[in-house]
Amino acid sequence: MQNHPDRHNLNPEQGQLLVRLARQTLAEQFEKKIPQKEIDDLEAALKNPCFQVAGGIFVTLTINGQLRGCIGSLTSDEPIRTGVHRNVINAAFHDPRFAPLSAADFEKVKIEVSILSEPQRLKYRDSDDLMEKLRPSVDGVIVRKDCASATFLPQVWDQLPQPHEFLGHLCRKAGLAADAWRQTRLEIFTYQVQHFSEPT
Repeated sequence: MQNHPDRHNLNPEQGQLLVRLARQTLAEQFEKKIPQKEIDDLEAALKNPCFQVAGGIFVTLTINGQLRGCIGSLTSDEPIRTGVHRNVINAAFHDPRFAPLSAADFEKVKIEVSILSEPQRLKYRDSDDLMEKLRPSVDGVIVRKDCASATFLPQVWDQLPQPHEFLGHLCRKAGLAADAWRQTRLEIFTYQVQHFSEPT
């Protein structure tokens, strides 16, 4: 499976097909009855070559605007449709921060699918230069230091709009000190996403 530079340039209709795939996958886990025509129509639509391209995928689950699960991969050799199927199950049942999704939760949960571009190393001189180069609401960010690593999707800027707060929380997520981005040299990578959500 080959990566493709346009893998994250899906149109809104194609993105909604991936969201439908995620919803259908969860419905099957809870043994919900799905009309066969709906299954067949989605499967036919997902035969489009754009869904066979490899790439990083995250699936985020929320209930009433609160995070309920988020699992994914920054890069992948598997088709994006396979990544959506796998990661929605992992987000629902295997995110260690949350109890497994219940049948009652299924009726309330909102699904968001994020398609990632290839992460690129960000070159910077010092902490001030780093803050200048980050693009709030545009860049997803990865921090790495030895074996420690963590990422925030660009959507996290909505909760942490200031770069110093964003980086501090991200460093803590990686198990580092909140000011590690100021005090030590970190590897920084950025990427962008297309994200598609279920209607409110």
